[in-house]
Amino acid sequence: MRLYLLRLGTVPGLQAPVPGYLIRTDDGRTVLVDTGAVPGTPGAGAGIQVDEGQDVVSTLDRLGVRPADVDIVVCSHLDPDHTGGHAAFPEAEFVIQRSHLELARSGGVPRLEASRPLWDLPGLKYTTVDGDTELLPGVELIASGGHVPGHQSVLVRLPGTGPVLLAVDAIPMSAALDPDARPVFPFDLDEAELRASTRKLVELARRENALIVHGHDAEQWRSLRVAPEFYA
Repeated sequence: MRLYLLRLGTVPGLQAPVPGYLIRTDDGRTVLVDTGAVPGTPGAGAGIQVDEGQDVVSTLDRLGVRPADVDIVVCSHLDPDHTGGHAAFPEAEFVIQRSHLELARSGGVPRLEASRPLWDLPGLKYTTVDGDTELLPGVELIASGGHVPGHQSVLVRLPGTGPVLLAVDAIPMSAALDPDARPVFPFDLDEAELRASTRKLVELARRENALIVHGHDAEQWRSLRVAPEFYA
């Protein structure tokens, strides 16, 4: 099994990554976690920057992966910086928390409604799950709401590296690791649930001795193996 960290854009000002993740399983399955942004997606004070060749299709192509090769797209959540490339994977199964998809379809969250043209597309096949779920052997979905209801993180169990916890936006940077003292960021919708999810993920990582990968942490990503390098 291999895990690739994909940089699919940059949040200006913070110089933080717009992340995606590629998992190649031992039995030949290809799992993509999130699909990045499109140029100009609203970010921290300015549109998210997506350089030429940094879109998800081009990034996967450099790894020898075509859109048709992707079996599953895990949707951590449907914010616009995580759904920009959904249209490129019409043959994939999109796996999402039921509560999050229902919330997004309700139109009750303006930013999810703004991103609807990216994710609510004819032909995309959504499979819903409820809470913590084993997706495949070695790949677990971890419910981690608060940033938005129904957000999910991903635990990947690698044979050499050991467990890696993709926290995504539940713990977007290392400054948010303390459940009680962490900042609550402008796009976080439920403070109580956010702190509970932070505690859950931190305790999970401690039990599993897992590496936590933060979704938007510029400093951490400089120290990580980013594609074409990988964890195995």
